[in-house]
Amino acid sequence: MEATLLDHWKSLPIEKYDGSTDPEEHLNVFLTQATLSTQDDSALCRIFPTSLKGRALSWFTRLLSSSIDSFNELSSQFMLQFAISKPYKMTSLALAGVRQEKKESLRCFMDRFNKIAMEIGDLNPAVALDQLSTALRPGPFMNSLCKKPPGDMNDLRRRAEKYMQMEELAETRNQARAEKGYSRKESGREPMRKTNVEPSNTHPPRGPRYTVYTPLNARRAKEME
Repeated sequence: MEATLLDHWKSLPIEKYDGSTDPEEHLNVFLTQATLSTQDDSALCRIFPTSLKGRALSWFTRLLSSSIDSFNELSSQFMLQFAISKPYKMTSLALAGVRQEKKESLRCFMDRFNKIAMEIGDLNPAVALDQLSTALRPGPFMNSLCKKPPGDMNDLRRRAEKYMQMEELAETRNQARAEKGYSRKESGREPMRKTNVEPSNTHPPRGPRYTVYTPLNARRAKEME
């Protein structure tokens, strides 16, 4: 296949593909950028290898000369070669194991739940809502969903944001009260005073009990020897 590249052609502003990630995603990104400049089938075939690197580029250079007749055929060969790098699709069963942890905030849990839900293609909103009701811990938000189920995912997000703000406000108030109580406790303590006064000795020094003693006579002294 012969083709002439466009005048003043510049490299596409995309990350080059090395064969380790989703080939379909790279193909979609390539077409989104390349078709802004040309719709010509032959030109797309010539431009495509400029978006490759590493083992992906090595694969392209090993293609037999004149073995590709169209960009559709090149795309098919590319997808087939790197099919093993395509990630496995998640199903709604992935949400069945999601549970809100004991001390996990509502915002953290909703972010984690939504991240998994976004990776599931064609997720039925009704299934997502049902799984969410099962995953939530008992609390004000869960009670609200039980009393009035959300009409759609937008309604769910709006109500979830309301309860997130309420939860965060309560947490801020509790923290402020705890810090205030600690400050009062510290200010109520009297500092220990250090004294250098040594304890006084109130007892007089020990000495003879009497100052004058009656002398013994010689006979008595002799008997006591």
